[in-house]
Amino acid sequence: MDVTVDTSVIIAVIANEPERGRLIRMTEGADLIAPHSVHWEIGNAFSAMLKRGRIEMEQAARAIEVYRQISIRFVDVELRKTLDIADELGIFAYDAYLVRCAVKYGAALISLDRGLVEAARQMGVDVMEARR
Repeated sequence: MDVTVDTSVIIAVIANEPERGRLIRMTEGADLIAPHSVHWEIGNAFSAMLKRGRIEMEQAARAIEVYRQISIRFVDVELRKTLDIADELGIFAYDAYLVRCAVKYGAALISLDRGLVEAARQMGVDVMEARR
């Protein structure tokens, strides 16, 4: 079973957030997929943490090594169809990439982002509840 995974879930697992164990159990046995944009969002999240002084570079480097061990298949989504979703739902492209990924590949979506979860539901995507 394919599950579209978003950045919030990946960061929660990497950063050993309280939801980590539950998220890992929820995705056990699943094939994780994500649009390529998630990879860049991970980098952006860590650069923001560095900029705000929340972590040091050594911590970021260790976190990236953990991230590299997570088996995620990065897949393509069409920009035009993504923009159609963004326009229809009034969401940013980064969220629309994830919704399009789930729709295109017939995958459930797991996210800690309530807005993304609601957008996915509006498009008929099966959502795995993973609220904080």
